[in-house]
Amino acid sequence: MKRTVFAILMMPLASLLSAQTAAPNPALGPLDALYPDLEKFYVDLHQNPELSYHEEKTAAKLADRLRALGYDVATGVGKTGVVAVMKNGAGPTVLIRADMDALPVEEKTGLAYASQVTTKNDAGETVHVMHACGHDTHVTSLVGAAVLLSRAKARWRGTLVLIGQPAEEGGAGAQAMVKDGLLTRFPKPDVAIALHDSASLPAGQIGVVSGFALANSDSADITIYGRGGHGSAPQSTVDPIVIAARTILALQTIVSRENDPQDPAVVTVGSIHGGTKHNIIPDEVKLQLTIRSYSDKTRRHLHEAIARIAKAEAAAAGAPKEPLVKLEDGYNATYNDPALARRLIATFSAAFGKDRVVEPRPIMGAEDFGDIGKAAGVPSVIFWLGGVEQAKWDAAQGDVTKLPSLHSSLWAPDKEPTLKTGAAALTVAALDLLGKPK
Repeated sequence: MKRTVFAILMMPLASLLSAQTAAPNPALGPLDALYPDLEKFYVDLHQNPELSYHEEKTAAKLADRLRALGYDVATGVGKTGVVAVMKNGAGPTVLIRADMDALPVEEKTGLAYASQVTTKNDAGETVHVMHACGHDTHVTSLVGAAVLLSRAKARWRGTLVLIGQPAEEGGAGAQAMVKDGLLTRFPKPDVAIALHDSASLPAGQIGVVSGFALANSDSADITIYGRGGHGSAPQSTVDPIVIAARTILALQTIVSRENDPQDPAVVTVGSIHGGTKHNIIPDEVKLQLTIRSYSDKTRRHLHEAIARIAKAEAAAAGAPKEPLVKLEDGYNATYNDPALARRLIATFSAAFGKDRVVEPRPIMGAEDFGDIGKAAGVPSVIFWLGGVEQAKWDAAQGDVTKLPSLHSSLWAPDKEPTLKTGAAALTVAALDLLGKPK
């Protein structure tokens, strides 16, 4: 979209909020009057985080806001999910997702509004809870866009479907909502978009990846069996610790020697447990792995190779029985439709300036948003919303290893530029994708 056309489209949006002071970027100006309320909402969410499938209060707060704006709202979708629909004549249906759950992390940001919440997890353990992945940012950005779009109905035609998704953090919340009728009980989207805050971009910047944006993320649990005995007489044992060590090293050859280096893959052994004492050779050792890939072909090969190598190493050592290899699919790779990604890059560049829009590399992290677009069979894109305070970004000179990452107890986005940009980005994307009045 050309800049002049976009400016004409956005002028009524600015007047809706009667902003009295212009923000440094004109695209953020319309949010000035709305921001104090968004900030209050964000701080409340940040101070009251909830774990996956326990987002009852978060969902209720989001639902109340959307009902007050005139959306038709359903709750309890996929257990704790929220679906809000606004129909405004004939046109495309655009779905916008925000995930709501927090993590079992103790916040150490030192913020005045830091979370002090502790709760029982599903295992009955007492844990601290924190929005260490920024889902409070996502929900607040969705609310901001919901306000702007509800007041700009003269500027678009079609149907908005806004969803608050539960359990993105390992709980398959997107699939749960799909199974509970997200695409049948409610208008089926023609396109789906979402944002995710980023600890690798300065606040106010937007990143859009074309093609694979995030990876498949699977897990493996391997139990290696041996024959235990006294550490002074290894000849009378089959040492599973040695087998485990050889297995761990051999697993690394899957990526280094079996996989196409232009098709990314990661095999990481994140946990090894075996033995109880210095002089006792144990009967078994347990390994826990995370497995990352993009393509389905590579995903299958990694699973097959892990099982093959574990069994071969055990056989080579004369283990009394084959290891138990339990492989579990987790997240599916998130694929950003290239045509939609290019369209959003052009839209964001027109709204915020080309210097505010980047095309970062894909990462091996995982997300479940792509399951919605895949289930619906429609184009989808998740884009990155920079959250790092500019001064901290400058001090780090772009070296993200010097900055807190997502899921860190120290992660805290620079809330004003992050929230304003998030709300504005979702709004301009929706206005571009929805139909226009004749």
